[in-house]
Amino acid sequence: MRCPYCGCENTQVKDSRPTEENQSIRRRRNCEDCGGRFTTFERVQLREITVIKRSGRRVPFDREKLSRSVEIALRKRPIQSERIDRMVSGIVRQLESMGEQEMPSSVIGELIMEALKGLDPVAYVRFASVYRDFREAADFHEVLGEIAERDKADDETGSATPKPLAVEAVDRKH
Repeated sequence: MRCPYCGCENTQVKDSRPTEENQSIRRRRNCEDCGGRFTTFERVQLREITVIKRSGRRVPFDREKLSRSVEIALRKRPIQSERIDRMVSGIVRQLESMGEQEMPSSVIGELIMEALKGLDPVAYVRFASVYRDFREAADFHEVLGEIAERDKADDETGSATPKPLAVEAVDRKH
């Protein structure tokens, strides 16, 4: 492992332990040249996935980019980082289990939207506004209507999902 401080490849593992979910290994490392200390994480990767962008360009799948986009959608929301990590890991596992080497970005976007819909409706709307390229208020209204319909169906079936404030406001208008 290359030292992030000096670039030397002469590093030594000082401590290894599994993460809370046993999905990765956390390793504390020490650079023998500069003395820098840093942490690395090892995760199982079943296959290399290439993402096919809307433009047709192909790029390697980047778990960190996926994680960053989800974290942006969930910024200032009361969701624990462990739940976010589990959600991202679940999406990555779904992608890997599909068995495809190349994956359209639209499939990844829809998986993220579905996961956010179940985790936090506000984050879902935030992500949808960027992913679906909202251009006017009516676009938001449409998505809020979808959430209101889902909550209405959940109420009828007895599902115990809490109704977010934004959806309650839409319900009162109609």
